[in-house]
Amino acid sequence: MSFIDEVKKRAKTELKTIILPEAEDLRILKATEKVLNEKYAKIILIGNEEKILEKARTNGVNIEGAEIVNPESSEDYDKYVNLLYELRKNKGMTIEKAKELVLDPVYYGMLMVKDEKADGLVSGAAHSTSDTLRPALQILKTAPNTKLVSAFFVMVVPNCEYGKDGVFVFGDCGLNEEPNEEQLAEIAISSAKSYKQLVQDEPRVAMLSYSTHGSAHSELTEKVINATKIVEEKNKDLLVDGELQLDAAIIPEISKSKAPNSKIEGNANVLIFPNLDAGNIGYKLVQRLAKAEAYGPLCQGIAKPVNDLSRGCNSDDVAGVVAITAVQAQNNFSK
Repeated sequence: MSFIDEVKKRAKTELKTIILPEAEDLRILKATEKVLNEKYAKIILIGNEEKILEKARTNGVNIEGAEIVNPESSEDYDKYVNLLYELRKNKGMTIEKAKELVLDPVYYGMLMVKDEKADGLVSGAAHSTSDTLRPALQILKTAPNTKLVSAFFVMVVPNCEYGKDGVFVFGDCGLNEEPNEEQLAEIAISSAKSYKQLVQDEPRVAMLSYSTHGSAHSELTEKVINATKIVEEKNKDLLVDGELQLDAAIIPEISKSKAPNSKIEGNANVLIFPNLDAGNIGYKLVQRLAKAEAYGPLCQGIAKPVNDLSRGCNSDDVAGVVAITAVQAQNNFSK
């Protein structure tokens, strides 16, 4: 069974309700049809019901079974205006501004999740990452004991002997531009937890660099070395090593020669990139050249499951991220 089929199977064991606020995007409607046909989540679409249904009809998409909520006519509009105002009044929010923001489908969807009318939200097909994450952080806040919100991808590489049958977590590939050593350590710890939750396998974390165990020396390599030490201090049971070049991280034979004392022995399944440049380039290379499935950017560190989409996503990508979000909601850390 493929990674995403296994996730969908787990999602079916405890159905969760996921909000899709970009409901006038055809990819979202096609994904809604897939999710409802396979019955692994309940769906709430945010937007103008007439426009959404007309777009579905025109394109032959069946979204029967999805709930549609229009912020403009919702009975909860005033309630959510007051909720947003109370949450943000110390940050300069006014009632007038709240009235405007609550009409935004992403803001309205986040408020529904806050109000426990839904379990998670997926956005980003037509919005930037900042437009998805800003309302998430303003309304849902960070998870308990979390210092940093970060993003990761689940990469599923076909016909690959490395990782967990070709399944990896890559972090951070979507959010933190130039993390310092403390932030890099937090990304590693969160990514390991996400890997264990979604893949159900023991994480083996490689802190990536252009150097392996001192083969080069610079501020860049020192950051990765220090971040690795912080991870080891904070989580003594986690299998982590760094700094490592990519080949020493995932190929046992090369690990034996380049890093003979490595705790992960060339069997890394969680790859932590030193900055966003490396992470974003890395995941896109694997996605395009190795024809890998790339699910994300998925978010970690928010109090409720919220996930971003690449604006280049297709409907299958959206449906897969809905399944992942549903499984995250089953084990929601804020409860």
